[in-house]
Amino acid sequence: MSAADTAAAAPPAAPATPAVLPPLRLLYWSVRRELWENRAFWIGPVAIAVVAVAGFLIGAFGLPHAIEAAAVPDTARRGANQISIPYAFVAFAVVITGLVIAFFYCLGALHNERKDRSLLFWKSLPVPDAVAVLAKAALPLVVLPVVQLAVILAAHVVMLAGSALVVGASGAGFAAWWAHVPVLRLWPMLLDGLPFMALWYAPLYAWFLLVSGWARRAPYLWAIAPPLLAGLVERLAFGTSAIWRWIALRLVGVFAGAFGGGHDGAMHAAASWTSPHFWLGLAAAAVFLALAVRLRRRADPI
Repeated sequence: MSAADTAAAAPPAAPATPAVLPPLRLLYWSVRRELWENRAFWIGPVAIAVVAVAGFLIGAFGLPHAIEAAAVPDTARRGANQISIPYAFVAFAVVITGLVIAFFYCLGALHNERKDRSLLFWKSLPVPDAVAVLAKAALPLVVLPVVQLAVILAAHVVMLAGSALVVGASGAGFAAWWAHVPVLRLWPMLLDGLPFMALWYAPLYAWFLLVSGWARRAPYLWAIAPPLLAGLVERLAFGTSAIWRWIALRLVGVFAGAFGGGHDGAMHAAASWTSPHFWLGLAAAAVFLALAVRLRRRADPI
């Protein structure tokens, strides 16, 4: 039998099947893609930290006077604050910047891909809608706290190094300066507080993603108007403010629960790992994300 006859008699080769990636790997690459397309998640915190640290280093030449003031009873509080407050300010600025970026990202995450019709391309890829939505939620819930912590720690290290040089050159005394540096107190708070903050805001992030996947236009208005109107109706109809208090707790209570700020003991107790508010918020976030997945599955360009 000739080679041609042998080839003709051989059964046809089976068509090659595309490799199927496991869901976790798909999620990993989807998160990387989201982060690559939304670099503001790390550029924003880095930029604000650079500006804040630059301002601190310029003012660091006044540290010897602050150390002297901290040693005098009449001016001790003012001198100690001049040394300690900049570290908390830098951390606060980075945290707030990240939150603003996360809120705007979630409000546009599903809406923008429908608006620019890139949804058609992304849905042509073998990536389930659940993976796509979870990847978008992972940026504010997982990536942002890591970025914030890394940026804050790096900024504090630069501030400590610059301060040490100034204090050493002035001969003011390291012990007197270090006694008012709050990093050993701030860093454990950040390690616990930043993950808590991300999960505390999870229902807001998930709600914004849901509205982003539903609204055909003005997702910012649709995200904010319903809870505000509900609070207004409750106030006018029943004279109570339960919805307003819930909104205030969800927006600012996290700073009392995560970082011990403020003087509202009830708010501090409500915003904690063991609080029903915390776990009910996570349950609401899960529902919102499930609805967002369902909307994306049926979504069309707008």
